[in-house]
Amino acid sequence: MNTHFELVAALPAGIAGLAIGSFGTVVADRLPRGESLSRPGSHCDSCGRALRAWENVPVLSYLLLRGRCSSCGARISPRVLLMELLTAACFVGFSGRLASYWALPAYCVLSAGLIVLSAIDFRLRRLPTAIVYWTGALGAALLLVASAGTGDWGALVSAGIGGAACFAVFLAIFMAVPRGIGFGDVRLVAVCGLMLGWLGLRVVPLGLLLGFVLASVPALALVALRKANRKSQIPFGPYLAAGAIVGSLFGPAIIHATGLF
Repeated sequence: MNTHFELVAALPAGIAGLAIGSFGTVVADRLPRGESLSRPGSHCDSCGRALRAWENVPVLSYLLLRGRCSSCGARISPRVLLMELLTAACFVGFSGRLASYWALPAYCVLSAGLIVLSAIDFRLRRLPTAIVYWTGALGAALLLVASAGTGDWGALVSAGIGGAACFAVFLAIFMAVPRGIGFGDVRLVAVCGLMLGWLGLRVVPLGLLLGFVLASVPALALVALRKANRKSQIPFGPYLAAGAIVGSLFGPAIIHATGLF
């Protein structure tokens, strides 16, 4: 992409990422409890007071309020700020790294969905099926549009193969070692494979490898600190998601530079 166009795209991508990341915090908080995503409007979970417009501005409101409700002083979870910033960073990153803007909506949707799922899995050790399916279905539809726009139907085939292969491998692992991973991880990895596969089949194993490497860091740290043992379980979904996002952003460049896979 032309550097000028990358810079022009980065600003709206970042703004969209902040807005969608803010909505993602609502999804991550309400959907697992079976609550409506639209009613009631944004409010303090402690005192129930409806938030004013200026208190709903992504990132800025959190900083101005110093992470606390202006009415009751209750602490606002830093997760809100983190999700907004991560989503915006992904949107900006993909606006500059993808070879075509046709694919940008798909990767924005996929990364936003993976961030929401990661937030839920960290907190509740759950990967809600509805979010996994909606992320995968909408992402696949947008990848179809991207392939039509670029004329690269081979990329769509690769995405399908990547998703199916990842699902099959993790299903085999789940059946062989049911306590090793949850079935939610099996569903999630199919979405990750779809996301990685559109960029090339060689990117798929790299993204999965990154997920395993990222998961090993906290696992080894917890064992070293004697806060866990070899039988302890950690949520694997966030690391699969991180591997897929990092692999999608940098995988093609890494493979080109190193000749991996």
